[in-house]
Amino acid sequence: QVQLVESGGGLVQAGGSLRLSCAASGRTFSDDGVGWFRQAPGKEREFVACIRWSGGNTYYRDSVKGRFTISRDNAKNTVYLQMNSLKPEDTAVYYCAASRTCSIVQLATSGNWGRGTQVTVSS
Repeated sequence: QVQLVESGGGLVQAGGSLRLSCAASGRTFSDDGVGWFRQAPGKEREFVACIRWSGGNTYYRDSVKGRFTISRDNAKNTVYLQMNSLKPEDTAVYYCAASRTCSIVQLATSGNWGRGTQVTVSS
């Protein structure tokens, strides 16, 4: 099965930017959807964005549209999440997940998760 490793998290001030990376090794046709979720302390894990590897279709939750951009690098088997205009409410552990499509339910239940990377936005 696919192995996912997140990186790029850190501490930034409100209004700053970070780029997260999700390196996917062993990805197959069954892992065409790669998405990002996040979980803040005391909050449920929530969907952030997803990209279809085959066609590049992208999907975002409303609160990050215009601020976050998900992309892929086929040569590196890596998915990126460019995060701009960060807000304190973006503070969370960010996880990437893979499934057959970008269905949120499929991603959440796939069991293909990385370890996560911490993003902290100070005010």
